[in-house]
Amino acid sequence: MEESAVLLIACPDRVGIIKEVAGFIADNRGNIMHLDQHIDKQSNTFLARIEWDIRSFKIPKESIKEEFSEIAERFGMNFTLRFANCTPKVALFVSRQDHCFYDIMHRFKSGELRGKVKLVISNHVDLKPISDFFGVPFFHIPKSKDNKPEAERRELEILKSESIDLIILARYMQILSKEFVNEFPNKIINIHHSFLPAFPGAKPYHRAYEKGVKIIGATSHYVTEELDQGPIIEQDIIRVSHRDTLEDFIRKGKDIEKVVLARAVKWHLENRILVYNNKTVVFS
Repeated sequence: MEESAVLLIACPDRVGIIKEVAGFIADNRGNIMHLDQHIDKQSNTFLARIEWDIRSFKIPKESIKEEFSEIAERFGMNFTLRFANCTPKVALFVSRQDHCFYDIMHRFKSGELRGKVKLVISNHVDLKPISDFFGVPFFHIPKSKDNKPEAERRELEILKSESIDLIILARYMQILSKEFVNEFPNKIINIHHSFLPAFPGAKPYHRAYEKGVKIIGATSHYVTEELDQGPIIEQDIIRVSHRDTLEDFIRKGKDIEKVVLARAVKWHLENRILVYNNKTVVFS
């Protein structure tokens, strides 16, 4: 795994930002490996992702953030600093649908996704055999409107005990409270069909089929306290027609959900996503 640091920056656009950042890296014997930038002209916001080799870097890893803070303050930057050789600790939340769960577990197991799945939490026991197959601890925490605060306290205890860095909602059919979400800002990724708000509820593909839609899709986003309104990470669609049956709709929907969720998780784990103004920039 590469010994590199990744800096994500958002600040008001002005002359000299790249010069200062590149100079900081070069002056401390760092070699820039990737640099991608974007300017949001509507808000005059400069956004960038800079990754550099730190094998010969003069500043110790634990001191880079503090040393860079002087530049950040001068330019009014919001920034995050992460390291490529860190292994994020991941938790999956699931209910009864297994397609996203099995797919994402396989991608972690095969090494396609960088991270370690530490645990699975579910409000049902249906998917425990899949968790057992992959050798991941499974916690069954039933949840209803009557016990939701107590259930979430138990979930938070488990998550904090394992120092979880990312939560993936792999078709978890429960709404998280504001208090829970605020414990993990921009660290909870959800996946859902892209029929909202036209076909909300438990059987969106049935209603889409009845309506004769021509495309179906999926959206992956960070979870915020406002339901399904968090910053969008990735979306995709697939065409359907009058020749497709209801079963075809559901099968195609599940396929696109798996792919979209996997992309979003991969980009998050590779530190390619910058969140600002309730939207994202995904750097290549």
